[in-house]
Amino acid sequence: MQVEARPQEETDINVQISRIALYLLLTILAFAILFPFYWMVATSLKTNPEAFYYPPDFIPPEPTLEHYHEIMTRGDINVPRWGWNSLVIAVATTAVTLFVTSLAAYGFARLDFPFKNVIFIVVVFTLMIPSQIYMIPNYLLVRDLGWLDTYHAVIWPAAPNVFGLFLLRQFFSTFPRELEEAAIVDGASRLRIYWQILIPVNRNALIALGIFVFLHSWNDLFWPLIVLSRVENRTLPVGLAVLAGAYGAGDSFSEPALIMAASSMSSIPVLIVYVIFQRRITQSFMLTGMGGR
Repeated sequence: MQVEARPQEETDINVQISRIALYLLLTILAFAILFPFYWMVATSLKTNPEAFYYPPDFIPPEPTLEHYHEIMTRGDINVPRWGWNSLVIAVATTAVTLFVTSLAAYGFARLDFPFKNVIFIVVVFTLMIPSQIYMIPNYLLVRDLGWLDTYHAVIWPAAPNVFGLFLLRQFFSTFPRELEEAAIVDGASRLRIYWQILIPVNRNALIALGIFVFLHSWNDLFWPLIVLSRVENRTLPVGLAVLAGAYGAGDSFSEPALIMAASSMSSIPVLIVYVIFQRRITQSFMLTGMGGR
């Protein structure tokens, strides 16, 4: 008995249906992700009474930029200054964290010293300790150093990043020891090997870690709220939280459009970073997830 082959046309139709279903699913997911951002921007272009309309207007009836102008000119709402503070702190925290963490990771990956593995296990174990436990000791240390209400109070406590230490140690450990020994024979010091060989080779891992650190620092609220007290020293998350509390009434806001305008402005630097480093971000996340170089 002869078995008929499956028609090629039927196979092509099934492939097209699967592709259309996949595109439809991705479109729905993209809409679900982008709609809150659109709603934030659209609300910022409305007047405050229009923001309370029900049913709501998905497109502002008469778009206005008055709230953005108000943000830039009002003395008690200094969003540009808060944004600058957040940018300086996020960039400095990222740079310091990458430098300190990569040096420590190189030490654990390549240097031999007593109880190295035990110390590394103890350090990694601190990932399971809630941050609230060591928040008071950190505050007392920052106070005794005279760093309260300064950038230093936010930047330096974030430098020891245990997750980054674990991540970079894994990448540094995969580097062939033969190449490192050859560099030592040629007269290269440990710091030169670290700076001129390991850092360039593992730049994708460093970029991935830098993105994590930058976003965490940019969005951090609790610690800056504790150590930064003056209005001009606030970061954007702290300023927006205080702004929402100042203009909120119970569970509702009296000036929702103003708060949405400030939130929209706070999203601009993150979007710029993503647009500039989009290809690097994708490659870094894929590489880090696979655990390879």
